[in-house]
Amino acid sequence: MTQLKRSIGKWSLVLLIINSIIGAGIFGLPSKVFALSGVYSLLAFAACAIVVMVFILCFAEVSSRFDKTGGPYTYAYNALGPFPAFLTGWLLLLSRIFNYATLINLLVIYLSFFSPAFTRPEIRMACILGLTAFFTVINHIGVKNSTRVNNILTIAKLLPLTAFIIVGLFNIQPGSLNTSQPFQFASFSTSVLLLVFAFGGFESVLINTGEINNPRKNLPFALITGFIFITLFYCLIQLVSIGTLPGLAQSEKPLADAAHLFMGKWGGILIAGGAVISITGTLNAIVLGGSRLPFAFSSEGQFPQVFSFIHPKRLTPTWSLLLFIAITTVVSLVWSFFAALTIGAIIRVMVYLMVSISMIRLRRKNPDKKDYFKVQFGNFLAVTAILFSIWLLTSSRLSELLDITVCMLPGIIFFVVFKWLKGTGERNNQ
Repeated sequence: MTQLKRSIGKWSLVLLIINSIIGAGIFGLPSKVFALSGVYSLLAFAACAIVVMVFILCFAEVSSRFDKTGGPYTYAYNALGPFPAFLTGWLLLLSRIFNYATLINLLVIYLSFFSPAFTRPEIRMACILGLTAFFTVINHIGVKNSTRVNNILTIAKLLPLTAFIIVGLFNIQPGSLNTSQPFQFASFSTSVLLLVFAFGGFESVLINTGEINNPRKNLPFALITGFIFITLFYCLIQLVSIGTLPGLAQSEKPLADAAHLFMGKWGGILIAGGAVISITGTLNAIVLGGSRLPFAFSSEGQFPQVFSFIHPKRLTPTWSLLLFIAITTVVSLVWSFFAALTIGAIIRVMVYLMVSISMIRLRRKNPDKKDYFKVQFGNFLAVTAILFSIWLLTSSRLSELLDITVCMLPGIIFFVVFKWLKGTGERNNQ
């Protein structure tokens, strides 16, 4: 049987995780969380980092138990059974599709910074189709090529952000970090929930476990190493944003506005260009992970068998990739608004909740298993992660939870119908 090719090494995996986390969120969220929490937004960044680090440690242990494609979907399938696994995978698939559609439209908007021609509908459509075709080809011809593109884009996106931090630290205005605004826990909680959108994304990389070299060893290392780097990076970005941009709370593009103030016109251009590169890198990572989900569903018998097909020469899941691309292309062309950040964050928290529950279940299910990365005080961390998930979900509005429920209904209907058709087919063949 043809297998996916393991071409993602340890340091490429670290860069892939960094690339998946640093997307468009960090270019806009500094002003949104500052408007909610003021200077306490620095604490919100730190608090979110602690919360997500607990999730990261849970993911590090659970992911080290598996070496097949699927990520959180596979974990839930083995720990909790077919239906909870399908819901987890469906949430992952929804997040990949709508994140891609939102980000590729955002990319075209950022390109309009350089030329107003990108605001024209036909140019927008051409950009979406052209870029999507490019990502399709890169991900079809081999995961090694996709990884190389990812490495280049990750380094390219880090350079302007590094310049922003280094130059900005020398331009922080005295008194900008005053704490005159009162601390409000409700606003602080909402800030932390929003920041999950900026700190999340690592879970999509784990979908590609079947293409990672020595995943039991490399996944925990890459998750922890990449996240520590991201935490330091994000906190410094927020510190510079607060310290250099007086009107931070009202800014729609805080990093570009701040860079324009302390680096001049070229500083704004540098950050705008960095945003374009950053979003491009994230889009490639989304395709790499999202295109493997139909393959993972099919491997467990929850999608038609055709999506288990692997190209004999390229060793990539051809039909799984094309299905994902077809859906994302349609959604991208009709999706003309930014996806709600909170809804994206809620979906991620729900996936994190499922993995945390899976960790406890897997420890009880296989108590004698030792060939994995076992976290100290793992059960305590998993329970803490579950409590963090509940806290974050209670920070969301009822309307947002209803929107997610509506999006999950088609998946539930598909699960029931496909299971019935599959059972009918098996009975007819007996």
